[in-house]
Amino acid sequence: MSIPRLTVTDFGGPDDGPLLLLGPSLGTTAATLWSGVAHHLARHARVVAWDLPGHGRGAPCESSFTVAELAAGVLVLADDVGADSFHYAGDSVGGCVGLQLGLDAPQRVMTATLLCTGSVIGTAASWHERAATVRSQGLNPILAGAAERWFGPGFTEHHPGVCAMLLDALGHVDPQSYARTCEALAEFDVTERLPEIVTSVLAVAGECDVPTPPEFLRRIASGVMQGRFVVLSGVGHLAPAEAPQEVATLVAEHIGLPLQTFTTTEDVYEAGMTVRREVLGDEHVDRAVAATTDLTADFQHMITQYAWGTIWTRPGLDRRSRSMITLTALIARGHHEELAMHLRAARRNGLSTDEIKEVLLQAAIYCGVPDANSAFRIATEVLSEFDTAAGTSA
Repeated sequence: MSIPRLTVTDFGGPDDGPLLLLGPSLGTTAATLWSGVAHHLARHARVVAWDLPGHGRGAPCESSFTVAELAAGVLVLADDVGADSFHYAGDSVGGCVGLQLGLDAPQRVMTATLLCTGSVIGTAASWHERAATVRSQGLNPILAGAAERWFGPGFTEHHPGVCAMLLDALGHVDPQSYARTCEALAEFDVTERLPEIVTSVLAVAGECDVPTPPEFLRRIASGVMQGRFVVLSGVGHLAPAEAPQEVATLVAEHIGLPLQTFTTTEDVYEAGMTVRREVLGDEHVDRAVAATTDLTADFQHMITQYAWGTIWTRPGLDRRSRSMITLTALIARGHHEELAMHLRAARRNGLSTDEIKEVLLQAAIYCGVPDANSAFRIATEVLSEFDTAAGTSA
């Protein structure tokens, strides 16, 4: 057996809390798919998500692998964090891995929440065809139809920032690793073995999911020994990203966690720190924290709590929109150091270089040409550095 070494994103949580491992959908990353859910659950559980080989921070795999070998990699991951047993939640191929864990290590999996998945997905021929396409043409053919496959009706229009981040992550997946995951799914079919799974399973379907429609999840729930079936209205294939609050509530109920809304200022601060790190990046925030003095500590706490924990977490605007507003305000006020920081943040929030250009052109009319001239100069330098460091082109 060739066990892939899985790269993880640790969302934190109490050291004495239960371990919850989160598995991805093909073409997604831990950060883009699970951040919203993990934000709610990490108050009461240690939450760790893993990436497929060649996805996100995951190193490309040098050889083929199976779903069973991915499941073995998850067990190694659990060993690495010192957990004999754990709760598990996974979407799509991550859900397939959850089923395999239920077959291979039932004594270690306390509960499994399986979302938008199946005991078999598609056909072997279709997966091999997709793998061949990606190897010969790259990921552009997959990107072309991803939004239609992934999201429920209206989600792209109402949440363009979330969609942009997910599609950007897909565009940077290693094609060979994507193809190998397709080949692993081609060989996966545990339908006849569902009655062997004794782990308590919550099967969550997206009402509008095309790749794995609700009947796939109903089959799982009725096939395992302890299964429950739930359908999320209006949701497509990426339920954790499309309905993070609902998914977090379902997972919490299934594994026995309390799920509370913010009740203290410290809760708001912690939420703000999470968003601040996601938008500005760990390196920037770590520098700011390290530079905190007795003089600046209260100010740092205030901006984290109020700017990031109260405003940036509000549901009324997505992060792309908030980035565009922030860039315009910083150009108008001539805050060049903050502008450079938020240009990088805008790229993390899914804005392309062309979209940032449009923001700067709009600012030229309403803020003034000299202000926009300075903004273009700063953007030229900052975006070039950002894309070089990220190994991307926008």
